[in-house]
Amino acid sequence: MSHIKHLQCLICGRTFPPEPDRYVCPDHGNEGILDVVYDYDVIASRISPQSLAQNPDPTIWRYKPLVPVAPDSPVPPLTVGGTPLYETPRLAAGLGLNHVWVKDDGREPTASFKDRASAIAIVKAREADAAIITTASTGNAAAALSGLAASVNQPNVIFVPASAPQAKIAQLLTFGSTVMLVEGTYDDAFELCMEAADAFGWYNRNTGYNPYMSEGKKTVSYEICEQLDWQAPDVIFVSVGDGCIIGGVYKGLYDLLQLGWIDHMPRIIGVQARGSNYLAEAWEKGEDVLTKPPIDAHTVADSISAGLPRDRLKAMRAVRESGGAFVTVSDEAILQAIPELAQKTGVFAEPAGAAAYAGLRKAAAQGLVSPDDRIVVINTGSGLKDVTSAMKAAAMTGAEPYFVKPSLEDVKRALGD
Repeated sequence: MSHIKHLQCLICGRTFPPEPDRYVCPDHGNEGILDVVYDYDVIASRISPQSLAQNPDPTIWRYKPLVPVAPDSPVPPLTVGGTPLYETPRLAAGLGLNHVWVKDDGREPTASFKDRASAIAIVKAREADAAIITTASTGNAAAALSGLAASVNQPNVIFVPASAPQAKIAQLLTFGSTVMLVEGTYDDAFELCMEAADAFGWYNRNTGYNPYMSEGKKTVSYEICEQLDWQAPDVIFVSVGDGCIIGGVYKGLYDLLQLGWIDHMPRIIGVQARGSNYLAEAWEKGEDVLTKPPIDAHTVADSISAGLPRDRLKAMRAVRESGGAFVTVSDEAILQAIPELAQKTGVFAEPAGAAAYAGLRKAAAQGLVSPDDRIVVINTGSGLKDVTSAMKAAAMTGAEPYFVKPSLEDVKRALGD
């Protein structure tokens, strides 16, 4: 693929040809995560804001010259990408801000942001002639791979913690995946998946290991900037677990800067749950994430629970190179953010998605953002992914249904008339 120069190790800089099943730099074991390096002159000859304006395709494949797939590679039929960006004046006003948008990736086919990466994974697995594709996940990446694989009849094996929300496990089973419920943490599931992929020769979709996953997730930055008429926002808030999404957000913005389609790099604010704050802690203390040991992660936001973030190098790069920061929020703040976001915008987020808004609330209170900043909050998953947490969040606000008899008089009674 002429628009890709090579894959490059983020640790030592060693380069490799861009084979579809090239995962890591062997000099650093599984930690040698690679970055896809592009030839932007070639890309600029194939795509432009003007050509995009004439392209009716709303999906991530409108940006095909900017992602690591061949021009003629067949793509899954599901509508991945093209999610709405809502301006939210009531939400902004409540925080003393003037310009806040919410990017709602709960509207993806399997109801989470992870569909962007899984769409790329399907294409790369087929380029590699893989019989089976696998991943480990707290639930959303698994559901994304499961659904995208079902759309093209691609056999797959999924590893998730047995504690994953039932809604996410239901997706996996309904889509027909082979599901391994691991009696342990996400990190346990990840390690088992890695062993199985290596032992059986399966294509490995795991984030922080497969370098192409960031390249799917970066498409959200293209969409945000295009939806804002190529006027990049000043700040982007995104929740962080493994670190692949925030790394992808940065990579997409970096691409646009190299092409000259935007004129500045937005500050990227990574939001972590207080009980799963590996990266925020490393950021605050100036620790080396290659040597920092895992933490004991626990949070209501299962999608961002990671004791050892697998894409931590790209996550730290995103914050450092963008002049951003990490903030931490409590589980209580995350749950409170779910109904507040829903009631002021109509966007129903799962805990991980609402965490990004909770991070904005904290940042606004601490003066990390200015009233005139143009701010985008990314919701990474639908609230229907974790109804138990949504009910708990609603109860915290005092919201509860009225039980009435089938009579108008009883409705009046309930309303206090």
